[in-house]
Amino acid sequence: MRNIYGVLAVSAIALMASPAFAQTKIGSAGPMTGQYAAFGEQLKRGAEMAVAEINATGGVNGSKVELIIGDDACDPKQATAVANKMVSDKVVFVAGHFCSGSSIPASDIYKEGKILQITPASTNPKLTDDAAAKGNATVFRTCGRDDVQGLTVGNYILKNKKNAKVAILHDKSAYGKGVADETKKALNKGGLREVMYEAYNDTDKDFTAIINKMKQAKVDIIVLGGYHTAGALIIKQSREQGLAAQMMGFDALETAEFAQLGGAATDGVLMSFPPKAEDDPKNAALVKKFRDAKYNPEGYTLFSYAAVKAWADAAKKAKSTDAAAVAAALRSGKYDSAVGVLEFDKKGDVKDAVYDIYVWKDGKSSPMKK
Repeated sequence: MRNIYGVLAVSAIALMASPAFAQTKIGSAGPMTGQYAAFGEQLKRGAEMAVAEINATGGVNGSKVELIIGDDACDPKQATAVANKMVSDKVVFVAGHFCSGSSIPASDIYKEGKILQITPASTNPKLTDDAAAKGNATVFRTCGRDDVQGLTVGNYILKNKKNAKVAILHDKSAYGKGVADETKKALNKGGLREVMYEAYNDTDKDFTAIINKMKQAKVDIIVLGGYHTAGALIIKQSREQGLAAQMMGFDALETAEFAQLGGAATDGVLMSFPPKAEDDPKNAALVKKFRDAKYNPEGYTLFSYAAVKAWADAAKKAKSTDAAAVAAALRSGKYDSAVGVLEFDKKGDVKDAVYDIYVWKDGKSSPMKK
C-alpha cells in the first residue's frame, strides 16, 4: 500500500508542476467600431484565419497562438490605449493598426513594450521613417507607402489628363493629408498645379460649400485624400449638385461599403490600390475558405493574413518570439505570402511595392486596362 500511495503522491506532484499548454499572445488592432469598422473587420478576419491555420499546424515554436483584438476606432488617443493594453496583456506581436494616425503613436508604445508591429494598411511614410530615425527596428508593413501611391495617381493624371483642372481635398488625417500631399508633389513636379487645395472634416455630412467652390473653379478631377465614408458623400452630392468632375481616390476607398453609401454616383470613380491578392489564382483555395465562412476577403484582409503569417514564419526561423530576433529574421530573408513575396528594407518597408489604378462600376472595383 505504501508503494502505491508513494506513486500516487509523486504523480500528483508531477501533475501540479506541469504548466498548462503554453499560449503565445498576438494582437490585431484597428477600427472595429465607428465609421471605418469595415476596415477593422478586414484586419480582424485576416488575422483570425491566419491564427486558425497556424494553430492547426502546431502553432509557433511549440506554442499555440491566442489572438487579442484591439479597437482603436481610428482615433490616435484610443490607439495609444489599445497599445498600452497590448503591452499589459504581454502580447509579442501586433498586426495593426489600420489608420496611419493610429499606427504612428502606437509604434512608440510597442517599441517600449518590446512588441513587434506589422501594419497591413498604414501607408504614411512617417511611420517607418520616424521609427528608423528613433532607432526603432521593430516596425514593418505588408502594404506600400503613400509616396509610391501618390506618384502612381499623379503620373496617371499627368499621362491621361495633363490639362485637367484638379482639386485636391484631404480630411486632415495623417493618412488623408499624407497621400494628398504626395499626389500634389507628383503633379507639381510634372508641371500641373492644382486649382484648389482644401481640407474637410471626416465627420462632415454636407459638402455643398466645397462643391460650389469646385463648380466655380470648373474642376475636372477631384483628388480625394480621405476615407470611403466622406468620399461617398462627396461624389454623391457632387452629382446631385451638377458637378461632373472625375474623382480619384486611394486605397481607403477599397470596401464594398463605398458603393453602398454612394450608390450609382460611385460608378467611374478611380482609385489606387495594390494588385488585388484575392484575384490571384494562387490564392483561390484561401479565398474559398473565407467565402465558405460567409466573408469576402476584400481590401486589406489578405494583407492582415500575410502579416500574421510572416510574423509566424520569422518567429520559427528565429526560434524565438522576441521582437528584436523576429525583426532580424524578417529583414534577413524573403517570405512568400498571399500578397506576394515580402522582402523588407532596413526601415521595415516592403521592397518594390506596386500600386495599380482601379475603376468602380456596379458596386465593384476592377483594374483599369493598361
